[in-house]
Amino acid sequence: MAYDNTDGGAGKGSCGEPGVSDSLRTFGAVVHALREHAGLSREEFAERVCFSKHTVASVELGRRMPERDFVERAEEATGNTGALRRAAPHLSRQAGLASWFRQWARLETQAETLWTYECRVVPGLLQTERYARAVTESVPPVKDEHQVTEQVTARLERHRLFDRRPPITFSFIIEQSLLERGTGGPDVTRELLDSLLERASQFNVELQVMPRHQPDHAGFDGPLRLLETPDNKWFGYAEGQRGGILVSDPKEVSIMFQRHARLRSQALTPDDSKSLLTRLRGAL
Repeated sequence: MAYDNTDGGAGKGSCGEPGVSDSLRTFGAVVHALREHAGLSREEFAERVCFSKHTVASVELGRRMPERDFVERAEEATGNTGALRRAAPHLSRQAGLASWFRQWARLETQAETLWTYECRVVPGLLQTERYARAVTESVPPVKDEHQVTEQVTARLERHRLFDRRPPITFSFIIEQSLLERGTGGPDVTRELLDSLLERASQFNVELQVMPRHQPDHAGFDGPLRLLETPDNKWFGYAEGQRGGILVSDPKEVSIMFQRHARLRSQALTPDDSKSLLTRLRGAL
């Protein structure tokens, strides 16, 4: 099994190449088909929507998120079918997410329950922008500014899950050592702790810290995630250095359930975890 150690960051290699999302690809194909059905060349279409032909090409190839004006003008140029206008709200830009992570990221958007145990890095859903940037810049291979920004942006876009309605029930268990590592320096850590305290106070978020001294520990096999879909089906996910694996087999998911339940019993209570976060924040 291969792993990804930056929680949704794009890697390189056969399974780590970032790319366009399925929704953008599909939307682009529909734009292309409607344009041709209307008898318009790419140049003619570009004039009607008041965007360059290069922008039109990028949208049709699924490489670019269309702007609202593009969608409205494209509707008018192709006969006002309503197809583009109705599809646009469902688009998701997944550039910056590792290819092996995208299936899980799609499941997250529909989840009713989402549980995470992490021992390597603060989970992407809890990362601040500066912490996410520090993590992304720390892990080889060296990335240019565009790559770093793309990966950080993709990670932060997932934070919208916290405000989704109906709400998702979150449970996070993170190792105390992650909070004491000082990733990015004192200012970044201080900001991170403030953010964690704010998240821990959210009505649908349970945050627990696994103390440094815990000899009986159910997480020795590494991080794990579990989620429940609207039809009450559960999936698991595990990741590490260069990839990840989605777990759907009920027996394997059951094992992950058992481990997560044990981890919750071994970690500090949510209230004690908040107290620890407050003490760590005060010590900086």
